[in-house]
Amino acid sequence: MLLAVPELLFAQDPQFSQFYANPLYLNPAFAGAQRCPRLSLNYRNQWPALSGNFISYTASYDQHVDPIGGLGLIVLNDKAGESTLTTTSVSGIYSYQLNVTREFSIRAGFQATYFQKKVDWDKLTFGDMIDPRYGFVYQTQEVRPNENRSFWDFSAGLLAYSNRFYGGVAVNHLTEPQEFYIKEAPGSELPMKVTLHAGAIIPLGGSRDNSFYISPNVLYQKQRDFNQFNVGFYAAKAPLVGGIWYRGQDSFIALVGLQQGIFKFGYSYDVTVSKLYNASAGSHELSLGLLFPCHPKKKRFRTIKCPAF
Repeated sequence: MLLAVPELLFAQDPQFSQFYANPLYLNPAFAGAQRCPRLSLNYRNQWPALSGNFISYTASYDQHVDPIGGLGLIVLNDKAGESTLTTTSVSGIYSYQLNVTREFSIRAGFQATYFQKKVDWDKLTFGDMIDPRYGFVYQTQEVRPNENRSFWDFSAGLLAYSNRFYGGVAVNHLTEPQEFYIKEAPGSELPMKVTLHAGAIIPLGGSRDNSFYISPNVLYQKQRDFNQFNVGFYAAKAPLVGGIWYRGQDSFIALVGLQQGIFKFGYSYDVTVSKLYNASAGSHELSLGLLFPCHPKKKRFRTIKCPAF
């Protein structure tokens, strides 16, 4: 959500329904978790029927590099309120894997992000622009600020997983950098976001390669006063994947996906069940991923087995 007033702009981080199709955005510890080079592209159009909808894009690349560890890069562009507020960020990620036992591994990830936020002042309206008879006809006397705000930000995450179970925690905006445009004020910091996620892979029909499975999952996120809880499951029978989730008191999410060889594609639709139901037209999300082949591993490396969408 976005609120604009002369001195402050408040916003929460963009949310993606296909969170495992956007792994570096979900948790920096995912960088290099599949060992081979991976490219992920994501697009989300939230509430397209509203004039002030939200459109978000991400593009990410990651791989494991011996003997350094996991390396990743993610770029985000988010446009809120007909591009009134545009956020662009570029993040570099490093992760390290520790094999605790033959069946259990832990990964830690660290992320540094450069943010640039831009407000289009010409799209804002103020009370002194209104004529009682003719509407918005006057020029505002509000002081025009610097329309660009840039800053550094840092995040970290942990993953723990075995052949069947996985879970993690990520903390974004550790330093809560200031986002003010005119002057610093209480509440102008970018609030810390905490993410918890967990799930399991349950093979069905005697499938030894996990090509036929169900995967129950939960996700919880908190950022200032915003709380989000997703619960649902994936069901896959190669090459098709489906899923459904409930996002508490807000929406249901339905997913269909195709995964074949190095290629995967997913489409999800958020069915709004809140008071915006008749006006929002839900939310659309697309994901495209490529997992490229790579040279045989030189030493034991356990990749994480979790859904691709």
